[in-house]
Amino acid sequence: MVLRLLLHLTFLGLGTTQPLAQQQGFSAPAFDWPSFSNLNSPQEVPDPIQIPNNGSKPLVVDVQVFVSNVFNVDILRYTVSSTLLLRLSWLNTRLALNSTGHQQNPIMLPWDVLWMPRLTVREALWVNWQDKNPQARVDGDGHIEFYLALTTETNCDFELFHFPRDQSDCHLTFFAFSNTVRELEFQVHAVNEIVSVKREFVVQDLKTEIPSQHLVPCFQVTLRLQNTALKAILTLLVPGEALLLADLCGGLLPLHTERIAYKVTLLLSYLVFHSSLIQALPSSSSCNPLLVYYFTILLLLLFVSTTETVLLTGLLARGNLRAEDSPIPALNGEQHNRGKPGPNPEEAPGARKGSRRSWAEAADHIFFHVYVVGVACSQIIFIVLWMWATCKSEPAPGAAAPHGGQPRL
Repeated sequence: MVLRLLLHLTFLGLGTTQPLAQQQGFSAPAFDWPSFSNLNSPQEVPDPIQIPNNGSKPLVVDVQVFVSNVFNVDILRYTVSSTLLLRLSWLNTRLALNSTGHQQNPIMLPWDVLWMPRLTVREALWVNWQDKNPQARVDGDGHIEFYLALTTETNCDFELFHFPRDQSDCHLTFFAFSNTVRELEFQVHAVNEIVSVKREFVVQDLKTEIPSQHLVPCFQVTLRLQNTALKAILTLLVPGEALLLADLCGGLLPLHTERIAYKVTLLLSYLVFHSSLIQALPSSSSCNPLLVYYFTILLLLLFVSTTETVLLTGLLARGNLRAEDSPIPALNGEQHNRGKPGPNPEEAPGARKGSRRSWAEAADHIFFHVYVVGVACSQIIFIVLWMWATCKSEPAPGAAAPHGGQPRL
């Protein structure tokens, strides 16, 4: 009987075969299958290209998803690349062979001579099916086992409010658009085969589910990615905190031109750092990273500190110039003759200069203490928000209108 089946398969060499890989789906070519008689029922003419009939119930396809690699996580483009292996198995009783008392050996058939679920990844930007001509294993009882290896780049809605300690769920939804839910049903479970953790993003969890309220058969694989944050901390947080600490230390310098140069240099350095930082951080329509607001507050603190130094130093220098330009009052001769004390030379313009300096230094001293308290409060508030604050992203426009319906207002 097996020889007869192989004889019919030889006629397939006359047919043409389409490539397995398409843009976003796996599909079988459409060509006439040479009819042959089922060995169990010689009068039947089975068509392996059509979906197997399971009576009033849909055909159950068992799917195992093996995730072997997740790489090239790009938070700026909101994409993630992964390598998967799909193991699909189902039962086609029309391909069952008659048992003659001995065990029938399984045979390998080309993928394009059997019915296969045509899978499309909804979130995929591109899909590369690694095996262009896979083969299916058919057992004697009609049980079919089929493997698909693919590498894909998919869109992922990263939750970046707590970046660089963010955790996001990335979905890969596989649809079989050529069938309906009455014809086909998936039973899916996933296996995590990732063993490497020496990377910026690691897979913390892997789960599968069957989405509800869909008109076509589908299953969904969810990857939970955790950012290790080491790179972002060394390149973002450490320089920002170092500039803020340097600004606090600059407040200990006396009010002179040197302090202005020091403060202006820090401010310009942070402006350059801030401009490159904004380009490195991702943006979001719902929840921007908390670091965006944090570094903006640091910029405002540096600006206020530099402005205070410039104002007090300018007022002190202007007062000194006025004191130097004011005439020295003439001494009254009659007061000298009467023995009355004249004006104290120390209370002349030099004394007024000292009073202005003491007033400026007192104001600078008060501002320094207020500034230190403000910086400490900003750090505490940021830590509290970092630990306990949450941001719920707005739902996507399509979530309010499933299956192409009108959006709810």
